[in-house]
Amino acid sequence: MSVVQVRGLGVEIGGRQILRDVDLQIEPGEILCIMGMSGSGKTTLLKCLSGLRKPTRGRILIGGEDIVPLSEEQLDRIRPRIGLVFQYAALFDSLTVRDNVAFGLEHHGQRTRAEIDRIVRERLADVGMEGTEHLYPSELSGGMQKRVGLARALATEPAILLYDEPTSGLDPVIARTIDDLIRQTRDRRGVTSVVVSHDVPSVFRIADRIAMIHGGTIIAHGTPDQVRASDNPHVREFIGLDLAP
Repeated sequence: MSVVQVRGLGVEIGGRQILRDVDLQIEPGEILCIMGMSGSGKTTLLKCLSGLRKPTRGRILIGGEDIVPLSEEQLDRIRPRIGLVFQYAALFDSLTVRDNVAFGLEHHGQRTRAEIDRIVRERLADVGMEGTEHLYPSELSGGMQKRVGLARALATEPAILLYDEPTSGLDPVIARTIDDLIRQTRDRRGVTSVVVSHDVPSVFRIADRIAMIHGGTIIAHGTPDQVRASDNPHVREFIGLDLAP
């Protein structure tokens, strides 16, 4: 059974159609990359998957349950199963690394401080950030902040991880380490991953399947080889600059 099913999804904002008739199935343990130009609707789709935005129409089934009609209180029951890694890490500047990673744990469920501290240490070790609990975000590089953001997302042991532009603003070397970390996290923890990105080399490096959105609609969907072989002119134009022989 698919972990996530999106059926007939549409989003309209201020009379403008952002997403139209989007259908997707995301399988257990796979990395699905959603790519497209800025303004194509890919981040809006991610927000719908995370429950941060209500679609105008359609269904989003997480583990067979439609989250679209759920209230905020009901969504709080679902959210620990979904980890979200924000584009710019979105760490709380006034909190230490420890408190950033612990944030979700302290707001969902009943755990002792000792249990939370243990989980924080383990998740930081998972992303190569051991011993940084006392630091503040301002003391970390961009790549280190992304790693802490991933540790925070992993803390509640989600079944699904959503990444919003994980390599944005990073140099090519650090971007590749984040790509490797996404794949290692999937391999170690078995999480299902959805990665929104316009970084074409990154997408083709990590994806099991790719969906390309253009004008709010999915215009290509398949394995990296299938998408690379697409004859859709929008797909060819988007990937051609980076993947031309």
